[in-house]
Amino acid sequence: MPVMPGAEPYHHEGGRVGVLLCHGFTGSPQSLRPWGEHLAGAGMTVALPRLPGHGTTWQEMSRTRWEDWYAELDRSLGNLRGGCDEVFVMGLSLGGCMALRLAEVHGRGIKGVVVVNPSIANDVPLLKLAPLLKFVIASVPGVAGDIKKEGATELGYTRTPVRAAASLPRLWALTQAELGKITQPVLVFHSPQDHVVKPTSVRILRERLTGGNLNVVELADSYHVATLDNDADRIFAGSLEFIQTYASVPLQRD
Repeated sequence: MPVMPGAEPYHHEGGRVGVLLCHGFTGSPQSLRPWGEHLAGAGMTVALPRLPGHGTTWQEMSRTRWEDWYAELDRSLGNLRGGCDEVFVMGLSLGGCMALRLAEVHGRGIKGVVVVNPSIANDVPLLKLAPLLKFVIASVPGVAGDIKKEGATELGYTRTPVRAAASLPRLWALTQAELGKITQPVLVFHSPQDHVVKPTSVRILRERLTGGNLNVVELADSYHVATLDNDADRIFAGSLEFIQTYASVPLQRD
């Protein structure tokens, strides 16, 4: 299946610190490409994979589930860990959820986590009906493009495949159940004006991550896709400072 121009994966071979970037549900690497390029410019090895079924057609995505997307991220993480001394994981929206899940599963194999408007809760009424709706309708209106900045666009689907969405509650449940396993530092960028993900997810993180490892930064001038919005530079600079704080090896090659 041809990939939409701009939705291609991104990889940069840099120094001994690696960063895995995870894009969101029905989105594509395009939403995180500027973030990845910023980190690459600071000397890091960066992997931004295209999740299965994304960046092509929603019909193709309908044949995939969360396990497929997570497996691709886990594979990319393994490749990064094979060539880097330390690895950080970062993600947007559902990509943030999968970044947190990777931290739960891999423990000390991940140095820290940065998430932007993470989605870890089933707080959309329509999604609660997805397990039944998938037998009735193939798709519903999409959620891509929630950006405040004039002229900025997200490369994502205009339709959401219901069968793929029906697999999300299992991922959310697994991630919520094991948040206590996350001892790594976690930085959350949160847009109070988010028309896709409700504040429930950040509230849960505040309630569950009580070990002093959570920092939440509000983005007052951005909507959901904040990595392409008015506060993008704050995310880029903040995540780089986060890495510089917690990495114990040089960012550049020796």
